[in-house]
Amino acid sequence: MHSLFWMHKTINQLYNQIKDIKTEKEFEEEINKRQKEYDGLLDECTVALLIVDELGRNQQNISKIKDLKPGTEATVFGKVVSIGESRSFNRKNGSNGKVINLELTDETGTCGLVLWDDDADLIKNKTIKNGSNIKIINGYIKDGLNGLELNSGRWSIIEVEPENMPVLKEEKTNSSKQTIKGKIIEIEPTRPFFKDSGEYGFVTNIKIRNNEGVKQLTFWDEKVKEIQRFKPGDQIEISNIDFRSKNNGTEMHVNGKGVIKKL
Repeated sequence: MHSLFWMHKTINQLYNQIKDIKTEKEFEEEINKRQKEYDGLLDECTVALLIVDELGRNQQNISKIKDLKPGTEATVFGKVVSIGESRSFNRKNGSNGKVINLELTDETGTCGLVLWDDDADLIKNKTIKNGSNIKIINGYIKDGLNGLELNSGRWSIIEVEPENMPVLKEEKTNSSKQTIKGKIIEIEPTRPFFKDSGEYGFVTNIKIRNNEGVKQLTFWDEKVKEIQRFKPGDQIEISNIDFRSKNNGTEMHVNGKGVIKKL
């Protein structure tokens, strides 16, 4: 797909990272063996990267979710905390594609995780489930509709329940931080957009005022319809807000799990 970093990593560069562990001949033999095991589905560079990573010598930076930046690539450990519906779509070239959106969390934050095509089947065959610990090697990061997204690409590798998974400290959740009360002072017009799958989606922003000041929240799809039932001046309570880190700040999103009620 889109990832470029390892296209520029040669077999020799990868071997240099483990040359004190394996001879060059052993490395080549292991690559050939693995390629046969994967029925030729993975190219030499991808298999070489997998071997290097298993030996703990992957020099690609391990990133925390709070440190992810759009336009870069990273290796990330995290836990799957929600899984969306798998969607099929047609590409402009006429080929069929599949995509599924997940949420990934570590002790520093939460981000979207987007699996494409064959990687989306990891959900269908239940290799990845809610609560699964995973490692995404060489995922590419971009600004998504709900904040930062980590995407699997052609040059990415996904490991489920990896042996070198760090212990993720349980993030202490404060339910009050997931709920906001206030008076609506503005509801912006609804904006349509095209999703990566080619489907239509809808988004709007609202502003509410409470004793902490003015807060902006972004509403998505069915929650856009719900918020249209309210008007400026209404006192509301919004719970199950999705807090996302972006540009050293925090954005508040209201999606399918959000609950809106009038006070």
